[in-house]
Amino acid sequence: MLNKNYFSIDFIDDKVIFLDQTQLPFIEKYIETDDYERIAAAIEKLEVRGAPLIGIAAAYALALSIKKKSSEENFNKAYHRLSLTRPTAVNLFFALDEMKKIFNSERNIEYDKLVKAAKKIHSDDIEKCRKIGWNGLSIFKKKSTILTHCNTGKLGTGGDGTAFSVIKTGFENKLVEFVYADETRPLLQGSRLTAFELDRSGIPFAIETDSMAAHLMKRGKIDFVITGADRIALNGDSANKIGTYSLAILANYHNIPFYIAAPTTTIDRKLVSGDDIIIENRSKDEILKVNGIPVTSEHFETYSPAFDVTPAHLITGIITEDKVYTFPYNFIQ
Repeated sequence: MLNKNYFSIDFIDDKVIFLDQTQLPFIEKYIETDDYERIAAAIEKLEVRGAPLIGIAAAYALALSIKKKSSEENFNKAYHRLSLTRPTAVNLFFALDEMKKIFNSERNIEYDKLVKAAKKIHSDDIEKCRKIGWNGLSIFKKKSTILTHCNTGKLGTGGDGTAFSVIKTGFENKLVEFVYADETRPLLQGSRLTAFELDRSGIPFAIETDSMAAHLMKRGKIDFVITGADRIALNGDSANKIGTYSLAILANYHNIPFYIAAPTTTIDRKLVSGDDIIIENRSKDEILKVNGIPVTSEHFETYSPAFDVTPAHLITGIITEDKVYTFPYNFIQ
């Protein structure tokens, strides 16, 4: 019997406990810390990943920054450090700014109040995930075979996920026949993490390489595509894991619906379009090596953006905790 009781993050006895996702699916290792620097490093090393989960972890880290000594200097130092970890995911900055508002709201801020605020960000995301899953039921026209990209489940959020929550809720309501999970190069979040979560949820699935998606679509195997997002601009342009834009183009060509699922905290209300989204570039080792093992010459140069931006007109709908929105996405105004 599979152990389904894994979790991505928790806060117990004044410590953050998180699952080291770099060791999945083979090893379930939980790390405990009360050091904000350790949490920042975990975000950078992708031990903790997924836009909503990054925000939750950062919120707890900011609270811990004043655990031993409550001072504006400590808080601001931690805020700055955490803000540098991942530039693309807007949820990180949403959480940091929410915590900063609370810190600045009182002259003598208490550690317990910041912990309470971080837990509120966490619990709010759990509820958002539930509502996204429920709202996503409306996109099913029949029992469906779905293609998804990267990881959007419990491992990337505070709850059951974004796109994964739609898949899981659909499966629980007998609306999901099968799921194809892109392996998601170069870090294999699909084959390592999404497959792990599909397996634990008892959902029938198969892993396929990213380049196999067009073949599946041409053969009529896919009813719709659904992914998450790390940042959504005001016009609906959406940044997500590299390879998402390719899927959107392929889905459009084959007349297959393409959906994004994300909480409203992923909407960046300061960005007019996706042209302004900062794309994070990752280490060349993530392409030249797999799990630290070289697969080609270390002397070769690489091009390694972590994300790409899908134009709004290619997105059939954006599923949020509020409702399913459709193009044109001026609703975000």
